[in-house]
Amino acid sequence: METLTFRRAIAADLTTIIGLLADDVLGAGRESVLAENMTLYRTAFADIEADRNQFLCLVEDGNEVVGTFQLTIIPGLSRGGAKRAQIEAVRVARSRRNEQIGEAMFQWAIDYSRSQGCSLVQLTTDKERPDAHRFYERLGFEPTHIGYKLQLS
Repeated sequence: METLTFRRAIAADLTTIIGLLADDVLGAGRESVLAENMTLYRTAFADIEADRNQFLCLVEDGNEVVGTFQLTIIPGLSRGGAKRAQIEAVRVARSRRNEQIGEAMFQWAIDYSRSQGCSLVQLTTDKERPDAHRFYERLGFEPTHIGYKLQLS
């Protein structure tokens, strides 16, 4: 999609990003722009902004925000000291879904990861998202691992 722009998010984008994260079946129960939660989001944003291996991306079509994702570059010793990229929190605005914006976002993230010297792009996805699984496989991702989580809070 030639009209899309990809840029690093700034603090002023925070409520927009939270809105995108919350406008989702699973995110609706996890995200909130209530005033008491904004301190937590602002702290998290500051941590992301301060980490050179983080890229919190805002995707725009003209003046309209159409998506977001977070890309983390992970240096590692495994795979011969290879860098990996982790894609997280991918969201496309509800009003703009099914327009190939997700594909464009992933292509941009993959290209950026290559430019950072990564040899692998990985992601995790909730088991409750079969449509997302088909989407990722269509893009060439393979379900090679089983992920586990331990909720700490």
